[in-house]
Amino acid sequence: MNNMLFYTILFLVSVFISSISQIILRKSAEVKYASVIREYLNPMVITAYTIFLASTLLTTFAYKGVPLSLGPVLEATGYIYVAVLGTLILKEKLSRRKIIGNVLIIAGIMVFALFLARR
Repeated sequence: MNNMLFYTILFLVSVFISSISQIILRKSAEVKYASVIREYLNPMVITAYTIFLASTLLTTFAYKGVPLSLGPVLEATGYIYVAVLGTLILKEKLSRRKIIGNVLIIAGIMVFALFLARR
């Protein structure tokens, strides 16, 4: 497998992991806690931030083989992951604005990919 492809997939996995962490934090926010300290020091929040840390380390490692110009484009896929996970796990409705926004994100990624392919 091509090195850049490996690191690109690693980057996308990192973004997906980060999206899962955001969903966990959102679920944690739905719970009422006895104190402010308990709100931040509970298993769900600690797990979510640990996943965020792992995601950050993976992203940093992925930049070893991913051009800096491609990073923000790959990071934008997180919005798509969060929208899909929010719909599946949190039972949120996909509004017309969210759908249009995600279509624009996908279009932007495709335009960038086509631009990158021409170089």
